[in-house]
Amino acid sequence: MTAAAVPAASPASTGGESGARLARSRRNAELSLLLLAMVLVAAYAAMVEAKALDTITPDFWIPAAALGLVFLGLHLVIRWLAPYADPALLPAVALLNGIGVGFLRRYDVAKATPAEREDLAIFAGTGGRQLAWTLAAVVLAAGLLAILRDHRSLSRYAYTLGLAGIVLVMIPAVLPSRFSEINGAKLWIKFGGFSIQPGEFAKLALLTFFAYYLVRKREVLSLASRRVLGIDFPRGRDLGPVLVVWLISLLVLIFEKDLGTSLLYFGMFVVTLYIATERVSWLLIGLLLFFGGAYLAYVLGSTVGGPFANFYDRAQIWLDPFAEPYDRGYQLVQGLLTLGTGGLFGAGPGGGQPALLPEVQTDFIFAGIGEEIGLFGLSALLVIYLLIVERGLRAALAVRDSFGKLLAGGLAFTLGLQVFVIVGGISKLIPLTGQTTPFLSAGGSSLMANWLLIAVLLRVSDGARRSVTGGGGPAARPSGGPPEQLHGAPTEVIRP
Repeated sequence: MTAAAVPAASPASTGGESGARLARSRRNAELSLLLLAMVLVAAYAAMVEAKALDTITPDFWIPAAALGLVFLGLHLVIRWLAPYADPALLPAVALLNGIGVGFLRRYDVAKATPAEREDLAIFAGTGGRQLAWTLAAVVLAAGLLAILRDHRSLSRYAYTLGLAGIVLVMIPAVLPSRFSEINGAKLWIKFGGFSIQPGEFAKLALLTFFAYYLVRKREVLSLASRRVLGIDFPRGRDLGPVLVVWLISLLVLIFEKDLGTSLLYFGMFVVTLYIATERVSWLLIGLLLFFGGAYLAYVLGSTVGGPFANFYDRAQIWLDPFAEPYDRGYQLVQGLLTLGTGGLFGAGPGGGQPALLPEVQTDFIFAGIGEEIGLFGLSALLVIYLLIVERGLRAALAVRDSFGKLLAGGLAFTLGLQVFVIVGGISKLIPLTGQTTPFLSAGGSSLMANWLLIAVLLRVSDGARRSVTGGGGPAARPSGGPPEQLHGAPTEVIRP
């Protein structure tokens, strides 16, 4: 048996050292983009103060400088621990995070009295707390990069992470409402003056388990029993895993009273399943199961009530928010009016009225920002999210092992789905959810979980680029035999 030679066009064929230098040189591009992002954040802060205070205070630049130092530290960690990682991920996320901190400080200014505004402390209020949470989240991401030197090592703890994910999802559901419910959704663990949203971390743990499970079961799940309208459908006995995850998502919908989290968990499993098998039938089955379950919950909410009543009320508000514009539909109506007020170009940073919009610092931050930067500005933010998702999918395509492909693809899709869920809710495309906008909304749980997600994507992309450039290291040398393959992933071909 002989192994086919690596194609001549491969960067590895030009020499390991030159390939390594090429990969490492992208860290300079990352640094340049990062500095540009922080300049934009500082300019945003200056425009907010010029519009909201009619002056620019001497210390307007301090939050942007603090963020710049934090992100520069992470850049140095990446340069040391993951020199081949994608250079666009950190600057894109840093820009979103910086704009989020800037808008939350702008929200603090809007709430403060005129006498307090110019003397508002840098680390005070919602914006100051978000700045502190950003520091903690970035340190956590750097720690994960230091500990996780090869993304495949996560597969060793797949079942433990899967069990931990289920426990984290279910804890808020079984706790009394006074310890877990905020704004009608039971997604929290509250004690004293502190609260945490365990579901944000559960999605990472569950996705790791899904990737590991589907790598080993993809051949069975790819088998077809019959072909209908050109689509191959799976065997009935293979529907078990999908039905189990569907049941869990329904339990989340019913007992935690949150459509967004339910859709997020079920959606990331079905899409990961599709990536593993390339069977469109799994997507169709997933859509039918989810929408069928949601409709059943709506019908039961209108007839039986009980745990289904909350979802029925949210669906009613979504169908006609203007029926009770000063009561149940107030938040959604105000969000739609805020987006309409922003128009194409917005009122300018600092020119809106975010204090009039309920929960603008969390659920409705996208609408609050939209009032000030308009449709064009919001489109730019969505393009940045799209860039992050695209770079995650690119890492999934480039990495050699099947586990890495499913993990990176699932993480990228989960981030995109979360943005869709929250933007769809405030724009009345789907019912409102309790999800937060990644990297923009206030909240330590969401910020830390999403920075951990980015750290894993950085690690996977480092492994993918390292193997292509011939840089060596643990990610380039599979342990225990050749890597498992998926959809013709690049590897040497063994021929008789």
